[in-house]
Amino acid sequence: MKKFNLFSIILFTTVFLLLNFKTVRADSGCNGQYGQYGGCPPSQTILIDKMVGKPIQTKGSVTDYEYVDNLSASDPRYKATQAIFFRIKVKNTANIKLVNVTVKDFVPLYLQPIEGPGSYDNLSRIITFNAGDFSPDEEKVYYVKMQVVDQNLLPADKGLFCLVNKVQAYTDKASDDDSSQFCIEKQVLGAAKVPSAGPELGTILLAGEIITLGIGVSIRKYLT
Repeated sequence: MKKFNLFSIILFTTVFLLLNFKTVRADSGCNGQYGQYGGCPPSQTILIDKMVGKPIQTKGSVTDYEYVDNLSASDPRYKATQAIFFRIKVKNTANIKLVNVTVKDFVPLYLQPIEGPGSYDNLSRIITFNAGDFSPDEEKVYYVKMQVVDQNLLPADKGLFCLVNKVQAYTDKASDDDSSQFCIEKQVLGAAKVPSAGPELGTILLAGEIITLGIGVSIRKYLT
């Protein structure tokens, strides 16, 4: 009888532990209980996409831009003082509203922000702006104009180099980041222009020959 009671106690304890283990496993994906009846809270997800403008020559002197994820060294390269455009897309990919979405753009070296949303901290080289609230599946697009620094501020030991511009969007519950690559090519300074042999130079040479001839005649007269 005692053995039977001991067996019952062991069996009951084992079943109890297994049931609780399954419950823990089922709730392990949630950070605590949500609401009065427990369960998982609604997920909050956000997506950010950073693209760089690829210059496209159109008719006349107008330059258009095709926005791509990255530009390699074989693509069009940016030069000193040239403007460069970036596009930032932020989207709420959750089924609930996102509140107070913050966007940070980490400006790489050799670029200077010119136009765009938010404020720029020159020390940290970060552009920060509040993108506001996002309804489910809502998307917002922003454009940032930057400029390559002057030729004398580019690295002296690099003729061609590529940089990465990173951007981040986040709330207190979700975050995402993306980056875009572009390349800068230093301009090759042209050699000094060689003067052309124009009419002025011909006149000077002719005058020199006449003077030399006159001196020769005078020397001959002196010797005779």
